[in-house]
Amino acid sequence: MTNNLKDTVLVTGASGFIGAHCVLDLLQAGYQVRASVRTSKRIDELRALLHDHAPEFDIEYAIASLDSDEGWAAAAAGCRYVLHIASPLPVNQPKDPDDLVRPARDGALRVLRAAKAAGVKRLVMTSSTAAVCGSPNQQPDYIYTEKDWTDIKDPTVSAYNLSKTVAEKAARDFIEQEGGIEFATVNPGLVCGPVLQARVNTSQEFVKRLMEGTLPLIPPLGFETVDVRDVASLHRLALEHPQADGGRFLATSGFLWLREMAAVLRNNLGERAQRVPKRQAPAWLIRMIALFDPAVKSIVSDLNQVRKVDHSTSTRVLGWRPRPVQEAVIASAESMLAFDLI
Repeated sequence: MTNNLKDTVLVTGASGFIGAHCVLDLLQAGYQVRASVRTSKRIDELRALLHDHAPEFDIEYAIASLDSDEGWAAAAAGCRYVLHIASPLPVNQPKDPDDLVRPARDGALRVLRAAKAAGVKRLVMTSSTAAVCGSPNQQPDYIYTEKDWTDIKDPTVSAYNLSKTVAEKAARDFIEQEGGIEFATVNPGLVCGPVLQARVNTSQEFVKRLMEGTLPLIPPLGFETVDVRDVASLHRLALEHPQADGGRFLATSGFLWLREMAAVLRNNLGERAQRVPKRQAPAWLIRMIALFDPAVKSIVSDLNQVRKVDHSTSTRVLGWRPRPVQEAVIASAESMLAFDLI
């Protein structure tokens, strides 16, 4: 599959952290981009952001929401490819998991139906390692691959992990039953890297709180982490490569405990990281706090969990080469400092 300068890519959720980076990556690679957002206000915000980073490019815009059929047919019309990135990602887990599951699943199916009806050749969907290793790991030495799935029947699985798993499974079921369009997913871990505007997305909260010192003790949490710029390039590679059809491509660069992330910040940012904590909290203390704090409760099932994944299929099949994970963490902090977010 070769890049044609006339090919148009619809990018859903284009005003989000991953979405905006995907738009920039596609533009630099020579694609025409149609960016879909939920409201006209988002168009104004996204236009201003993209003008700051890519003033030489013209971009089309469309308005469509995951919770409505309206707008999706027009958004997909004339597009050869779709990057479906839009999906809810809250800071706090909802009381009812269906508040996340429903829009993630139904939104993915809406976009797939519209893409198929418009004659789109391939749709690449942003899933997550939450759909791969989102249930508790009883084998710390186990290495997850694209063949693994989160157990949606496990009652301890978070609403977010459930939503990503259900949405991806629903999309793959649609492709198997309906056909007519090529499909692949990109499954990122914790996404760090440079922010493009004065706004912190949910996945960057850990870096922000470490830098601010609002986590006086570091929770015993660890994540497979990746730079957002590499997530964007992997989406494009999954869109371009002939062998990507049907694939599931893990986007991770390495596993980091939060205590290791804190050390990376202290060792590389000097005095600017003087508020980064050094002591780790015991798991029992976090569980006690969770009894009174819903935000903390949402991470209890992840305490002391080692979930390492093998992204070698992404590198072997698509030629993807991610940055070192430490570089992603440093870029997060540097950019937030530049935007006075810390």
